[in-house]
Amino acid sequence: MTTPGPRFYAWCNEASRIDALEATLSALARPDWPMEVHMAECDVKRKTDSRDEALATVRAHFTCGGEASVDFGATLPASQRFAFPNERGPDYLEYVPGIHVGLRCFTEAYHRRRHYSLMGFHEPRGPLEMYPQRGKDFFRLGLDLAWDRGPRSLEAEVAVLWRVMQVDLEAFLLCLCAPDASGRVRTGGCTNAWDWNAPVATCATYNADAREIARDLAVSWVHLHDKDSVTRIAGIPLPLLHTRVDAAPRGARVSIAERGPRITIAQRETHVALKRGKPWTRSLSRETVLKALAASPSALLDALEASAAPDEAWRAAAPRADEILDRTRKLTEAGGEGPPVWSVDLSTYRHRLFLKRHPPFLVRRLPNGGVMLATHPYCSLWPLWADALTALGLMDN
Repeated sequence: MTTPGPRFYAWCNEASRIDALEATLSALARPDWPMEVHMAECDVKRKTDSRDEALATVRAHFTCGGEASVDFGATLPASQRFAFPNERGPDYLEYVPGIHVGLRCFTEAYHRRRHYSLMGFHEPRGPLEMYPQRGKDFFRLGLDLAWDRGPRSLEAEVAVLWRVMQVDLEAFLLCLCAPDASGRVRTGGCTNAWDWNAPVATCATYNADAREIARDLAVSWVHLHDKDSVTRIAGIPLPLLHTRVDAAPRGARVSIAERGPRITIAQRETHVALKRGKPWTRSLSRETVLKALAASPSALLDALEASAAPDEAWRAAAPRADEILDRTRKLTEAGGEGPPVWSVDLSTYRHRLFLKRHPPFLVRRLPNGGVMLATHPYCSLWPLWADALTALGLMDN
């Protein structure tokens, strides 16, 4: 089974969801691309060049059907920060390509219904869900890079890939969760699975209040232990999550490396990587979650930041990656005049294996008081959490 591509999620109160959708479109949508509104429950389908008209359509019919979908064009932010020859127009003219993006929004009433598809009954994904309509456009699995006369290096190629992916991943998540200063979105995340799964098993999370960083652990526990969907519980108050965890039997544990027929390639590789570690690294105990909820948020954040430090392999690859990006930028700005470029396939098993063995992590304390954790979508945040909890002495054997 192929991976579904990154899917971004956000949780906010129902009264704010259309405002959140509007803010995301304002932050991310390209004005030179049309928008298409779909509201299947009300049999509404409209294509327009006006964002105001698209939003008016959504507001007019949202409570009727309880769902709305807006397709639009967006520019990958890394295309503006970096310069790649294969992302410019004829004769290396200044042209930044765009990708097609889907943005969906649901009411609570819509969530409570049972919906049928070819895969059986399912719940909507989100309160708000956003995704590139073609995952390969977001992953940039092929890039033209200027190597000059230096040796090829798989490690440097992966480092370049992560530099680029990090920019796009962070920008898309924050455009959905924190596009303005309203603070309406309490939490969100990004996953390479088909559904919003346990936050510690995703590739990125956002919390509007950094003091609630332990929410990721509590939501993961309740989701895996009580089988509640993350969509329904992600934003409930932290004290209520604490009560749910505390109500579980003493000594209860949940497995982080989930199995199942809908598991993706990335999740299978994560399971293999964790299986090679100690037994407790593959599961999370009730007692660990309770101790983390009682711990100082600043201590948790400090431990996560320390655990996110790049390992020796990443430090060794960084200088060469910097050289390649700088040389590629100069080549592109010079209109293609310079050293030859090599088309690099970044989707090979060897590239994936390096990422799985050396997952990169990002811990970003945000100006709005929030915090974002991220890794490459082929990886999981669980190794970061496991290291941080172990360093604090919170992980049970």
